[in-house]
Amino acid sequence: MQVSVLGPLTATGATASAAPSATKPKQVLALLALRANTVVSTARLIDELWGARPPQSAVVTVQTYVLRLRRLLTPLSDVPIRSVLTTATGGYSLCLDESQLDYGRFRQRSALGVDALACGDFARAALLLHGALALWRGPALSDVRVGRLLEAHVTTMEQERLSVLEQRIDADLRLGRHLGVLGELAGLTRELPLHENLHAQYMVALYQAGRRYQALEVFRQLRQALADELGLSPTGWVERVHRAILTSDEVGLPILEVSRR
Repeated sequence: MQVSVLGPLTATGATASAAPSATKPKQVLALLALRANTVVSTARLIDELWGARPPQSAVVTVQTYVLRLRRLLTPLSDVPIRSVLTTATGGYSLCLDESQLDYGRFRQRSALGVDALACGDFARAALLLHGALALWRGPALSDVRVGRLLEAHVTTMEQERLSVLEQRIDADLRLGRHLGVLGELAGLTRELPLHENLHAQYMVALYQAGRRYQALEVFRQLRQALADELGLSPTGWVERVHRAILTSDEVGLPILEVSRR
């Protein structure tokens, strides 16, 4: 059985897939999947589902949700479902190997890609990081209404995705694929107008494409946005990229700084 959280929540077996239709069982499955192989206490499940105002029947209701999930997952599992979705003292656990959760596979491929990037194997890094990002089918848990605990997980996953995306673009730039990332970086910098590293990558790609004026304009817009929103000025890597472009210092253009932050 495979569980997917990098997009809509789904569970998949050899010949079929399924997902809870009701809101709260979805939350239970998502939290158990993201904390796979650890016991999630009934108290934490109640906190996720109802926050500070649980109903008096909360414990029994959680038991009912777990029973529904076992029925849903039984056709997808090739082992007895009670050995997959287990009951422990005070809570429940979903037993999954790293390879059975798309988030686990994402982290595994990302780690290998980051290592390859650090070792200078840019082709392997790009391949692995592209493969890791291809596992995403949309925003994390896009069809799940998240409570306090799941919200923290979603925030972490999205931050990891952005970090891997930056490093994948870094590998592509090192491989001379600047034309291929221009459109992507244009969209990302519009979406994240205060993100200095993405703007620096966009400037590098534009400069490598022979668009020096546009690269300098990207820096001007970033500087204006930072001043207007935060009262700050660009610093660090993006500032060094700006200086290198101003002086046409191709040797000094610090393409690899993203992976060293």
